[in-house]
Amino acid sequence: MDMDWTQAELAFRDEVRAFLADKLTPEIRRAGTLATSVYPDHEASMAWQHILHARGWAAPHWPVEHGGCDWSVAQHYIFNRERIAAGAPSLSPMGIHMVAHVIIRFGTPEQKAWFLPRILTGEVFFCQGYSEPGAGSDLASLQMRAEPDGDDFILDGSKIWTTHATEANWIFCLVRTSKQGRPQQGITFLLVPMDLPGIEVRPILMTSGEHVQNQVFFDNVRAPRANVLGEVDAGWSVAKYLLEFERGGAYAPALQVRVSEIEAAAAERLADSVLATRLAELRIRIDVLEMMELRLLSASEGASVGALASMMKILGTELAQDLAALHLEAAGAQGLAYQPHVVMPGGAIPAYTPPADGHATGAPWQALAPLRYLNERAGSIYAGSNEIQRNILAKAVLGL
Repeated sequence: MDMDWTQAELAFRDEVRAFLADKLTPEIRRAGTLATSVYPDHEASMAWQHILHARGWAAPHWPVEHGGCDWSVAQHYIFNRERIAAGAPSLSPMGIHMVAHVIIRFGTPEQKAWFLPRILTGEVFFCQGYSEPGAGSDLASLQMRAEPDGDDFILDGSKIWTTHATEANWIFCLVRTSKQGRPQQGITFLLVPMDLPGIEVRPILMTSGEHVQNQVFFDNVRAPRANVLGEVDAGWSVAKYLLEFERGGAYAPALQVRVSEIEAAAAERLADSVLATRLAELRIRIDVLEMMELRLLSASEGASVGALASMMKILGTELAQDLAALHLEAAGAQGLAYQPHVVMPGGAIPAYTPPADGHATGAPWQALAPLRYLNERAGSIYAGSNEIQRNILAKAVLGL
């Protein structure tokens, strides 16, 4: 496999670098650099989305007819790596990277015409309503009810671990429309405005002190039946299609940038041969992951890679966890000085605020090490636990 970029690809890389140097403001760059998870500061992310949209680069992976770019797999990969290396924040994935693909595949012409342009501009901002208190990795056991009533459904139940529910104005939900047959046969995929009467959002504070996730309650909420994606009672196939995009994608570019950051910032600590050896081993594993990702993306021409998305999810999240553990160890005592606050009486968890100059007694990479470590622990659980992913691979790929 030839891993060298062509002259045309190098020219595209230079074009991307020039754009980032020109448009990436210090404030937006700082938000990207200080992000402790896949979800950066909301306001900075949306500001960056507006800049990308003006250039036509907000959703390059979409079909061209809906606002995407006619890029090769190599161009997508180069753009992603250069964005991360420059410190640009990621865009919230629920709309642009997840439900948009479902709308393109299963939506009516009217749904495509209304939702897709508004997702690009940020006017429509989605959160994800999949998990419930009793339905996590066993998603088919969900119980949130949707009773038909004329042209509407009446929704009752709750969703949990709902990222950015306080910022979103729409939520895509899996709802129970029938209890007949297998559990998967009675699920419907529904798009719901977040401002409907009867919807309540309650925050969930993480051990890091950050507020990103929430629980959303639905009490006699009337939602239009016209917002069903696909067919009523046939939403399981729609949901699985979306999960391929949530689980798949390229992990290696971000991991390679983080390895380089640790190498540069912790040069003195890496004189310790044990740390240096472990970091070198991680770099080798990440390079192997990159080759696998490029092969898969090339074979699928940027489309869904099916069950192999589960393999990439396993490898990517477990590598990220190993790298976060080494990051924390390399940060040493200065990193431990920024460990998350203990829950105080009454349940209050003071939010983490980076030093104004990004330093204090240690560099930003040291201050953020414990927060990134804790956030990466969730990687092998969200989007279906890695144990579930291994079961999918055993069945779909190995035929077991």
